[in-house]
Amino acid sequence: MTHSILAERLKRTVAGEVRENEPMARHTSFRIGGPADLHVTCDTIADLANVVRACEEMDVAWTVVGKGSNLLVSDAGYRGAVVLLGREFRSHSLHDTEIKAGAACSLAYVVRDAFSRGLAGLEFAVGIPGTVGGALAMNAGTRGVWMDSIVDSVTLYVPGAGLQRIRATDVTWGYRVSGLAGEGVIVETLLRLGESDRGRIRAEMEASLERRKRTQPLGSLCAGSVFRNPEGESAGRLIEAAGLKGTRLGGARVSEVHANFIINDGSARAADVMGLIHKIRMAVRDSNGIELQPELRFLGTFDPA
Repeated sequence: MTHSILAERLKRTVAGEVRENEPMARHTSFRIGGPADLHVTCDTIADLANVVRACEEMDVAWTVVGKGSNLLVSDAGYRGAVVLLGREFRSHSLHDTEIKAGAACSLAYVVRDAFSRGLAGLEFAVGIPGTVGGALAMNAGTRGVWMDSIVDSVTLYVPGAGLQRIRATDVTWGYRVSGLAGEGVIVETLLRLGESDRGRIRAEMEASLERRKRTQPLGSLCAGSVFRNPEGESAGRLIEAAGLKGTRLGGARVSEVHANFIINDGSARAADVMGLIHKIRMAVRDSNGIELQPELRFLGTFDPA
């Protein structure tokens, strides 16, 4: 098989771990997903370049996955190579009011470190799971503040061209979306923060985290918000108004805490989640004429609804 030949090639050229038929349920916050043909950890830029080049030469699909906190993987898995950024991409450093962070850095760790240095600007990100790279790719944030508000520049690995640094002003930013993913692999960013009183930063972080605890099913097996909020509306409110809170399909259910979250009760399959997504979209469209757009990222092949 092609992926086995590719695996043997990568094991000779890549320092990171190369696994075949790796269950993706181990790598998503949903704990759902069939096997990826290959799961490759790239510890260096050289690793990343080798993996991308090998995949493209052998016509094997590839994608980069972070902590899988907003990802639903098909029950059939992924016919290609899942790339995980490893050691070299997990470091970050501070200089004055700037933070240089690798894409695989935990966003939560960067938020805590900024607070410890008395740097303000990341308070909105407290409690947001995932990596810095993932947060940049989807322009993570709250209703009023997003990652683009603190980004100075982003460094990408562009296949065939190498590393390219892009100023934040040259990136197309939107609500829960950026143009970065289509340009290359996010490998690093420079964030510009500001000095502030630690007491004020702590108060804002605690207030933000308390709101999340009160309004979101933290600690559950889920993948964050399922749908983007339509302009001027709340996806959660629309879903609740359609009477779908607590609705179940197989091992998946709409959260009773926040209707824009789907929970895996422990036995859910991707098909259960997709079935609920379809049911929600149809119900909201029928009752409000609004077509909800998914915020989740989907990986693999799904049966049509």
